[in-house]
Amino acid sequence: MENQVDIENDGGMIEEEKFDLERNFSTISESGNIRVPLLKSKSRVNNTSQIAIVGANVYPIESLDYDIVENDLFKQDWRSRKKVEIFQYIFLKWTLVLLIGLSTGLVGFFNNIGVENIAGFKLLLTSNLMLDGKYFQAFAAFAGCNVFFATCAAALCAFIAPAAAGSGIPEVKAYLNGIDAHSILAPTTLLVKIFGSILGVSAGFVVGKEGPMVHTGACIANLLGQGGSRKYHLTWKWLKYFKNDRDRRDLITCGAAAGVAAAFRAPVGGVLFALEEIASWWRSALLWRTFFTTAIVAMVLRSLIQFCRGGNCGLFGQGGLIMFDVNSGVSNYNTIDVLALIFIGVLGGLLGSLYNYLVDKVLRTYAVINERGPAFKILLVMSVSILTSCCSYGLPWFAGCIPCPVGLEEKCPTIGRSGNYKNFQCPAGHYNDLASLFLNTNDDAIRNLFSSNNSNEFHISTLLIFFAGVYCLGIITYGIAIPSGLFIPVILAGASYGRIFGRALGSLSNLNVGLFSLLGAASFLGGTMRMTVSICVILLELTNNLLMLPLVMLVLLISKTVADIFNKGVYDQIVKMKGLPFLEAHAEPFMRNLVAGDVCSGPLLSFSGVEKVGNIVHALKYTRHNGFPVIDEPPFSETPELCGLVLRSHLLVLLNGKKFTKQRVLSASNILSRFHAFDFAKPGSGKGLKFEDLVITEEEMEMYIDLHPITNTSPYTVVETMSLAKAAILFRQLGLRHLCVVPKKTGRAPIVGILTRHDFMHEHISNLYPHLVPHK
Repeated sequence: MENQVDIENDGGMIEEEKFDLERNFSTISESGNIRVPLLKSKSRVNNTSQIAIVGANVYPIESLDYDIVENDLFKQDWRSRKKVEIFQYIFLKWTLVLLIGLSTGLVGFFNNIGVENIAGFKLLLTSNLMLDGKYFQAFAAFAGCNVFFATCAAALCAFIAPAAAGSGIPEVKAYLNGIDAHSILAPTTLLVKIFGSILGVSAGFVVGKEGPMVHTGACIANLLGQGGSRKYHLTWKWLKYFKNDRDRRDLITCGAAAGVAAAFRAPVGGVLFALEEIASWWRSALLWRTFFTTAIVAMVLRSLIQFCRGGNCGLFGQGGLIMFDVNSGVSNYNTIDVLALIFIGVLGGLLGSLYNYLVDKVLRTYAVINERGPAFKILLVMSVSILTSCCSYGLPWFAGCIPCPVGLEEKCPTIGRSGNYKNFQCPAGHYNDLASLFLNTNDDAIRNLFSSNNSNEFHISTLLIFFAGVYCLGIITYGIAIPSGLFIPVILAGASYGRIFGRALGSLSNLNVGLFSLLGAASFLGGTMRMTVSICVILLELTNNLLMLPLVMLVLLISKTVADIFNKGVYDQIVKMKGLPFLEAHAEPFMRNLVAGDVCSGPLLSFSGVEKVGNIVHALKYTRHNGFPVIDEPPFSETPELCGLVLRSHLLVLLNGKKFTKQRVLSASNILSRFHAFDFAKPGSGKGLKFEDLVITEEEMEMYIDLHPITNTSPYTVVETMSLAKAAILFRQLGLRHLCVVPKKTGRAPIVGILTRHDFMHEHISNLYPHLVPHK
């Protein structure tokens, strides 16, 4: 299938070429085979230079304007801004991060309250029926509740907000890289993410609410940082300062960090997660605000947990807001422990890379099903729910009954919905260890695996079955149309094989089985997520054991190193799979064999400083470019020179104001008196001005308009002979949307072309220079 595609969507290129869809928007696999990133449906039309999949649908992708547009209106605004207004801006920025912390903390607690009470009701009902010997009724109740909750979650995602499916971390990561994907931070996505996550986790799926909490925090930050809403008349004078992508980026970074802090009760880990995995751009002031946000989250959660411990939160109990205290374990380790640690790290890297590979395959398979419509999405969710229920209820029947340990402080078998010693079908005084893992909430299952009170609590065979079940269920569950995170399945699987090692070593080791579970979870996290510092701190904050720091650091480094040999981290894979044009922190080696001028296509569409209205209207109508160079020519300058860059959105506002002149003369003073800088501010989630909204008469088409007041007179420029690798690093580190390429020699046009995100994509360069671009 071939379609006409603009070579450059963000810049001012007008030449069009034909590109094969499956070639132009494919990614090269590690083995060298071309892989299409979920964009191969015949119903999907390639109508822009960059498309990507969001939810189950394909949308055109634009870049975000993180660069400050320094035009005459901007300078006039800053010159006229008083000290009190500058104080208002700073005060409001801190107020907004405070509100983000409070809101994310409350939402995180609400999520846990919902999961613990809904899942608690289901587990209590199942347990009571089993105590009465009604095993078939118990399974019907268990599976029926799971399917009902799963169907509700799937319906929310399928019909209201498809972008809420999955963890959301890849989408937030792409947004902070400068990619404006459709609806990923919309209010509807936020609502579906909250309620869909509660229902999905309560349905017994092997998923977590940690990834969705990151997305939720980012959505909350985006909603608060909209700068008000003209559509709903919720504007406030102070909020106008935040009607730009740059400030929204900072707030969304704080929101993502707050989401991690709310999910794990790990405020420092949240900051480091945002720094290491989410953010593509960082500065010291942002570090302070992010740290402040996560501290607020921690305070909110601590206060609410104290309130719930008085029995005011229904079935909340000890569940939810996972916090595992393994501080009671001895942290003195010997040579055998270190050798076992190395082996666990290598195993975590191998299993993690295999996990990512299988998740990739499953997501591609599910994409074919999900794109058929909401009904197929819901049927897929129901099928996985039934399979999960059968495994969770059926596998414990293969485990034998174990006599209760002597001298326990807690009751055995467990009374109630949670605990380490589930009765299941066992007689009095016995418990089913596999049921204690499967018929529990995921948080309680992790708490049981990290337990160090009784090293013989779980048989090795039980741990092997649970590991295999969680490993497989985690793979087939991720990708269905519910909000789902990967942290919890990975921690469950890693803690299982870590505890197996602890049981196998027995008296040869100085470490108890709970600490081995922690090291196993760390190794599997490192093998799948490929993060080190943030995961290390999150685990230490979760377990409250700083003595394990050297061992956790070592196992993370080993597992990440081993896994990196085979493939990328799971979130990086998903970003590529969705077709999101993500810019890496490093340039590809082949880019050093090219220069900036090599990838600039032409001819270039530019405007004069004082341009005819008809020319501007024609360019806006027949191109989709978002940036146009402005060139001053005689009589406004002695020779042609680059005045700057003007944005499509600003041209629309200027044309709508109709400050035209009949003669080709400078009229900046009239425009500066008519417009304010905030008239050109970027709209929030509501509808902004579009080309279709303009009403230009034939007489006005022959008139002129001065573009100087809205032209960014200080765009970033590179010389055409700069290596493409250096230009790519500059583009990414500065968070640019347009990078002007100027000629090396004089006597030529003042601008050669415009580099945008698409020009640095591997697929675009491989189409231009297939002999220079090697297969990975």
